[in-house]
Amino acid sequence: MSTADLNAQAGNSTQQESTQDRGKLLILDDEADLRALLSRYLGGRGYRVRQVENASQLDTALSRESFDLLILDVMMPEEDGLSICRRLRNAGETIPIIMLTARGDAIDRIVGLEMGADDYLPKPFEPRELLARIEALLRRQHMLGAQVRKQYERAVQFGPWRFDPLARELCRDGESIQVHSSEFELLRALAANADRPLSRERLIEISRGRNAEMTERSVDVQIMRLRRILEDNPAEPKYVQTVRSLGYVLVTGQGHHD
Repeated sequence: MSTADLNAQAGNSTQQESTQDRGKLLILDDEADLRALLSRYLGGRGYRVRQVENASQLDTALSRESFDLLILDVMMPEEDGLSICRRLRNAGETIPIIMLTARGDAIDRIVGLEMGADDYLPKPFEPRELLARIEALLRRQHMLGAQVRKQYERAVQFGPWRFDPLARELCRDGESIQVHSSEFELLRALAANADRPLSRERLIEISRGRNAEMTERSVDVQIMRLRRILEDNPAEPKYVQTVRSLGYVLVTGQGHHD
């Protein structure tokens, strides 16, 4: 992709600008001209676009707003794209990531994908190809979201307990038990990932959203309250167990869900 070609296509987009909101994109690239041109081109295709120029600005943007997809350049000063991608994934960040790089070697693409990128596009590239890859990833994310919603609606049985998130009901041996909304949302996050350990950060994101003003300590407090409801002996929990150095898991005794 040449700057001239992209500039021309971005210019054409002003005459066919879409009023449809197709999603919110975040672009991290240290080339200001490229960021601006991509923003203009993708904005003309109905996307809301936010630009950042370094890892610090990226972290701030992700902490304050929700985005549907991240376009991440590999070759940058200070923290490079591969390091950023690995750090985001290790922290439980699930945003789809398309990596851009001037290096087109197969080993670079492999490393990028191993770090957690969803797609990889070498420079130079055609703007239409980037657009097609964005749309493909967002379609996939939408389908996964539908599967997750079904997972969140599925009733879970553990011991004498039956938790039905769709009916918003927690029952012990058929008797309904009242649960505060914050503990309910925490239990729903645990139940949707039953028998899978979740970090405190991930629990916050799932139960409250990425931008929630909630600390890891508050998760621990709500876990204690949940245990008082679910456990015969909260000091020795059988169902809501601690996973050392990670977080918590709801144990159903049925193994991992498919």
